[in-house]
Amino acid sequence: MAISTILVVLLIIVLIKPPFGASNETVASVNGVKISKDKLYDALVDAGGAATLENLITQELILQEAEAASIAVADEEVNSEIDLIIESFGSEEAFNSALANYNMTVDSLKKDTKINLTIRKILEPKTDVTDEEVQAYYDANAAAMSTPEQIQASHILVATKEEADAILAELKQGGDFATIATEKSTDTGSKDNGGDLGFFGKGDMVPAFEEAAFALKIDEISGAVQSDYGYHIIKKTAEKAAVNPTFEEKKDEIKKQLVATEANELSEAWMSEIRAKAKITNNLTPEATEAPEAPAE
Repeated sequence: MAISTILVVLLIIVLIKPPFGASNETVASVNGVKISKDKLYDALVDAGGAATLENLITQELILQEAEAASIAVADEEVNSEIDLIIESFGSEEAFNSALANYNMTVDSLKKDTKINLTIRKILEPKTDVTDEEVQAYYDANAAAMSTPEQIQASHILVATKEEADAILAELKQGGDFATIATEKSTDTGSKDNGGDLGFFGKGDMVPAFEEAAFALKIDEISGAVQSDYGYHIIKKTAEKAAVNPTFEEKKDEIKKQLVATEANELSEAWMSEIRAKAKITNNLTPEATEAPEAPAE
């Protein structure tokens, strides 16, 4: 069960549980048969109470360890981590869609992230990432870290050469490319954006289109370019040079990533260790009560 879901279940349980004794307060009725608040509470406990409590116990253990080590996570650190997550999705829209799929909110993600950052801060001093490991990672992943040359272009797509020639004549007479694309292009995916295709690299488009687009200068318009889709009139609007970061530029980022990975690998054993040392009383599930392990003789 996701932490965010667990927190919701816990909140509901806390809100409905009477502070003293039983409660016969009615929360619903079906054909005159009453459902009491106590019955709802018991059902919620059965449905997720044990898992909810286990997660709260785990969180409390983590927070106690952090306090003992004088470790704190600032809101700015959480926000920076959230920004990186959003960036990894490519857009805020994709990020929000993923949150919705997991029934999470930004606030619940921030709570989860703060716990994860706390664990990372506790365990990072226990990691041992060498300069050689950082160099090896860079050597193995240098190509993936590079960004190839990209251009941005717009196009007008029509079915026939005659239509393309007529549009070229209109453009030569001062016609606005974006307006004509909106009015006459048959590419429904780009026409409403004035024909804009965004940035793309080599291999992203069909060969004839790619060759013509990359050969243009910025703001230059092509002739009629034939492809399997019809005839394109292409306007190059921007370009980005290839980026090949050096080891010096990436080494700190790589080390941070490797340290985080190693800390994550240590977390399961670490959690078992701190649970073994703790005195945990679980009144909801008594068999889960744990006492500290006796010291070895």
